[in-house]
Amino acid sequence: MSDPWLTIIGITEDGPDGLPGASLRALAAAEIVFGGPRHLALAGVGARGRAWPVPFDLAPLLALRGRRVAALVSGDPFWCGAGGSIAAALEHHEWHALPAPGVLSLAAARLGWRLEEVVTLGLHAAPFARLRPHLARGCRIIATLRDGDAPAALARWLVEQGTGAAWLTVLERLGGPSERVRITQADGFALTCAAPVAVAIDGADLPRGFGLPAVPGRADALFTHDGQITKSPIRALTLAALAPRAGEVLWDIGGGSGSVAVEWALAGGRAVTVEPRADRIATIRANIDAFGLGGRITVIEGSAPEALPSDTPDAIFVGGGASQALLEALWARLPPGARLVANAVTLETESLLTRWHADHGGRLLRIDIAEAAPLGRMRGWTPARPIVQWSVTCASPE
Repeated sequence: MSDPWLTIIGITEDGPDGLPGASLRALAAAEIVFGGPRHLALAGVGARGRAWPVPFDLAPLLALRGRRVAALVSGDPFWCGAGGSIAAALEHHEWHALPAPGVLSLAAARLGWRLEEVVTLGLHAAPFARLRPHLARGCRIIATLRDGDAPAALARWLVEQGTGAAWLTVLERLGGPSERVRITQADGFALTCAAPVAVAIDGADLPRGFGLPAVPGRADALFTHDGQITKSPIRALTLAALAPRAGEVLWDIGGGSGSVAVEWALAGGRAVTVEPRADRIATIRANIDAFGLGGRITVIEGSAPEALPSDTPDAIFVGGGASQALLEALWARLPPGARLVANAVTLETESLLTRWHADHGGRLLRIDIAEAAPLGRMRGWTPARPIVQWSVTCASPE
């Protein structure tokens, strides 16, 4: 097997002075060096340097396959860096990496925070809403940001979320001679910053009870909806039956507000939600954006089963409108070990699920919920429509 033609080199603000011998040798041996303009200047590679295209594109790098090439990235190439994108486009024998201390490691070192206890996010190419599931009293978050204007924008966003009491440590040009570390609260932010920059968020002073609950069944008021939403208690029972695991894929049939898909994605999975109504598609997208789940939930405008993707899911949820034809089509696509959960609110769908339960097993529940409400000068129970839920795990073929 030939030697790798590409070396991915982590570089810090110290430039060549901060590079170990192996990185210096690889840099010196490279015919061509890719990197951002700042990294190319730090490394002093002169005419050998080629700046990444904007928007970022690996095509010019891949066109040099077989030549001796180096790619400069920030610190640790595989922690919020470009290393993962580069490696995904190559065979493993084509590249090797020489990391340096990354921004997140340097930030933790300045703060004295244990990285294994900290949420780390790359917000240089993602919306601030990605923070939302992690913002709670006592949280510790380190995030990379896009440019010197981003810390002030982040502070404004935090104030809008009701987290103006969060402490922000702004860490600029870590590891270099121009390093600067300053701390302020979000609601008093008045700093002028320079890139590259990271921000550490300390939620020690956030209000008790603030933040998204860690388990499904989150309050209906957190979602945009037109009334077409799986209500909080039913949603909690539905997610319990769907049993999400990290990285698994859900098909959410008849998305409505997208609340089940959102809860699934917040649990660490990915979702495809299929919804025929354009107005509800807009609602689903609004909830995806509000919870910072772009890239985790795919929205398809159409009806199942015709609009379903060609791959197979780990779980399927049918929130309403189940039919014999739909269940037959879904059952045929369900791989062994996958789960199917269907909720019914009409007598006709309840009868259908009862028959499928008799034929295919699983669990059939009738869920009756009532809430206390004023009744004259006293209070009484106001019942909601009962829900019949059928859940089943597809068995391996005999």
